[in-house]
Amino acid sequence: MEQKKKYTELWELGEFRLIDLLTENNVTRHKSTIVSIGDDAAVVRYDGKKATIITTDLLVEGIHFDLTYVPLKYLGYKSVVVNLSDVYAMNALPRQITFSFAVSNKFTYEALKEIYEGIYQACEQYNVDLIGGDSTSSRHGLFISVTALGEAEEKKLALRSGARPGDLICVTGDLGAAYMGLLLLEREKKVVQQNPGVQPDWEGKDYILRRQLRPEARRDIVEVFHANDVVPDAMIDISDGLSSEILHICQDSDVGAKIYEDRLPIHDQTRQMALEMNLDPTIPAMNGGEDYELLFTLPVEEFAKIKDYPDIHVIGNITDKPTEVDLITRDGTAVPITAQGWNSYDEKPFEE
Repeated sequence: MEQKKKYTELWELGEFRLIDLLTENNVTRHKSTIVSIGDDAAVVRYDGKKATIITTDLLVEGIHFDLTYVPLKYLGYKSVVVNLSDVYAMNALPRQITFSFAVSNKFTYEALKEIYEGIYQACEQYNVDLIGGDSTSSRHGLFISVTALGEAEEKKLALRSGARPGDLICVTGDLGAAYMGLLLLEREKKVVQQNPGVQPDWEGKDYILRRQLRPEARRDIVEVFHANDVVPDAMIDISDGLSSEILHICQDSDVGAKIYEDRLPIHDQTRQMALEMNLDPTIPAMNGGEDYELLFTLPVEEFAKIKDYPDIHVIGNITDKPTEVDLITRDGTAVPITAQGWNSYDEKPFEE
């Protein structure tokens, strides 16, 4: 009797394991390819000292955004910013973007024009050019793909793989605000659905809403690095959650880490919203995605050059024990960090 072939469901692997398996046999054939799959962005160099940074993101309606509460102009703005954040995470500066979309017939010209207004606002804010793209129809909803290109001197690139024992672990801004903004939007959406005519309650929540709906990339931090001749040993942007990102750095650098709970920067609105929803504020700070802050490591002597910058926080240190990536709680307990941030393939298929 012929044995039935066992197929692997995507949810069994998760996003990062899936990518690892699909790309494990990937080879580069050109000297111009400097950094391939596996970092925030790819790096190529054709001539001269400047390297070209390339990154792309795909945003899908119903997965990455919900148009019942996301303004179209904000969607256009955010779709650009999330790509620019990956360029900044390489210690590089973005220069151009392309914008492509697939759209169903429920959308009008006026709706697409609103999206493009947000795109143009982002281009102006970050001094980048929209240089092309593509469009087509979709059977269901809206799909967006943005590619960003940037440049940097190769010797000043910051990859995920350069962290060294003794480095300080630093993060910019604050953590968990975007995730709590998302939970608030989802909560108020349900309230309105169950009680038509009721107005959503946004009072005192402007910060976490803005962090979710219209985030900003940390160009200012990269400019601080460049002005002070600082090159992080390793860097990544926080799109999938701090827990996932520190594990990426440790895995790629073959190091361990200690992150201290009492040093996690958490905004007051984030803390209050978490407590209102019966969540420990540390949970969104560690696992919430879409903050688009920068997580980086630096030797102590290099940190001294930027220590007075108010929006950079030391939250831990890199160790020489690759199997130990721990959160040190307020009572001194070491808790292993696991990847609990965003995962595109973490749900089982619906049962029919």
